[in-house]
Amino acid sequence: MGHIFRVFDAQDSGCISYGVRTGDNSRWFVKSATTPAGARSLDRAREFHTRIRHTAVIPVRHSFTAANRPALVYPWVDGQVLYHPTVHTRPDRTAPTAPMAHFRRLPLPLVHQALERILQAHLVIAAAGFVGVDLYDGCFLYDFARDRMHLCDLDEYRPGPFTLGTERLPGSTRYMAPEETTAGAEINERTTVYALGRAIRLLMDSGDAESAWRGTSDQLRVVEQATAADPTLRYSTVHELCTRWRAATRHMG
Repeated sequence: MGHIFRVFDAQDSGCISYGVRTGDNSRWFVKSATTPAGARSLDRAREFHTRIRHTAVIPVRHSFTAANRPALVYPWVDGQVLYHPTVHTRPDRTAPTAPMAHFRRLPLPLVHQALERILQAHLVIAAAGFVGVDLYDGCFLYDFARDRMHLCDLDEYRPGPFTLGTERLPGSTRYMAPEETTAGAEINERTTVYALGRAIRLLMDSGDAESAWRGTSDQLRVVEQATAADPTLRYSTVHELCTRWRAATRHMG
C-alpha cells in the first residue's frame, strides 16, 4: 500500500495499526485485527462509521480483509492522544511532558472548545442510536498546533439500548458507569451521559486526583448530576446534558 512510517503493535485491543504514506504523499492510519476479539471490534467500528458523520470523528475511508480478518483505513490526523497505554507501560498522565498534562495547562476557553467538539459529536452519535462504550482519554486526539480536538478508537460503540450479557463491558473504570459492570443491566443513553460527564470532570481538572477543578460550581453541579450512580438521577439524554453544560459555561463567573 505504501511506506510504513509508524507501527502501533503494543496495544491490548487485538489489533495492530500502521501509519502508511502512499505514493501521492497521502498519510493513512491502517488498523487490522490480529485476534477474533479484535475482528469483532473492527466489525463494530465499520458499522458505526457507516452511520456516523461528524467533523470531530475521524472517519473510516476504506476497509478490506487481510488474513480473513477486517482492516480499516482512516485518514492520518496530526496530534497526540491524551493517554496512550500499552501492554508494557501505563504512562503517568501528570508528568510535565505528558499530553494530558499539556492539555490541562491550556487556557480554559480552549478546553471548553475541545469539550464542545466532544459533546457535539455525541449529539450526532446519540441521535443515530449508538451508545458510548470504552470512551476514555485514549479516544481524545488533540492537535496542539491547531487547537483542535478529534475522536478516535470508538470501535466499541454499539447500537442501544441493550442488556449487558457479560460481567462487564470493556473500558477504563475512571469513565465507566456502574451499570457497565453489572450483568443484566440496561446500557442506554444515560450510560453515555455518565461517560461524557466523566470526560468533562477529568479534562477540566488540573490533575488526576480530581482535587483541582478549573471550572465553576455551576459547571461542577452539571457534572455531578451527569455522573450520578443511579442512572435515573442523571440527565436522560446527551442533548439535555449539552444544554445544561452550555448554560453553565455561558454564565461562567
